[in-house]
Parts: sequence; structure tokens; C-alpha cells
Amino acid sequence: MLQATVNDQKTMTVSSEKGTWLIDNSPVSLDIQQQPNGLISVLFNGKSFTASVEKIDRAAKVLQIRVDGQLHSVAISEEIDLLLSKMGLDLKSAQKAEPVKAPMPGMILKVLVEPGQSIQKGDGLLILEAMKMENVLKANGPATVKSIRVNERTAVEKGAILIELE
Repeated sequence: MLQATVNDQKTMTVSSEKGTWLIDNSPVSLDIQQQPNGLISVLFNGKSFTASVEKIDRAAKVLQIRVDGQLHSVAISEEIDLLLSKMGLDLKSAQKAEPVKAPMPGMILKVLVEPGQSIQKGDGLLILEAMKMENVLKANGPATVKSIRVNERTAVEKGAILIELE
């Protein structure tokens, strides 16, 4: 059994028993076929749809699916996710933000964030010069800057903690 939430609005349970698909415990007629051109042909309760998977975020368990030209976001929760959530142990929120460490020895040219600042995945945190090249170190996920442990124009060794996140 899975729980699917479409566009952060409609949530439904999806399961299969003895070859019959169930949505919210009601049987539905469902046939899904991958086409040679990469599109997906869906026959749902006698209605035909054309779909394509635009993006898959396996870590977040979210799919971006285009159905008949409209883009939909589908978040998937497996039974273990539902059980952990029911117990108050949400794995997504429990993931601890890891500190940002120097990937190589170098010189800190510029710090792009400040303590207390909220950051998102891909945001630039600081610029590290190594081997005469400037490298922008970016956030791996959403977090808040707890503290900055380096100053601009200082040398750092590989593995040194540069920024603490929470």
C-alpha cells in the first residue's frame, strides 16, 4: 500500500490485491503501458491519458508527472513512512544538517551567508580558492546557518569544518 499526494492537495491510498488496483479501497480499472517513444499510455476507468515522467526525486519520494499536458507533483509515502510518521518519527524532518567541510585545502575568499540565515539546496555558502581556482561551496539541502567557523582570507585544511548548520 502507498499513499500518494497530488499537488499537495489530494491524498489517496493506492494498493493492489490479487491483480486488482484499489484507490481509497475502491476497485478501479487501470492499465499502464510504456510506449517506445518514452511516453506512458494510461487507461483509467475507461478514459485514456498520455503521461510522461518529467523528474524523479528519489530521496524526497516525489515525482513530477505531465498528464495530457498538465504538470502534477506526486509525493509518495510507503507503509514504513506512514508508520514512522504515525509514531512521530518523520525521517525527512529528522535528517540532521551536516556541517560544511573543506573538500580540499585552500583559502576562504568570501563567506556568502551569515548566522541565522535560512538556506535552500543549491544556495552558495562560501567561495574557496584552491589550486588557483574559485570553488563555490553550496548547500546540500534546506537548513539554517548556525555558525561560521572561518574568516575570509584564511587558509583551511581539507576536512576542516567551515560552517555549522541546523
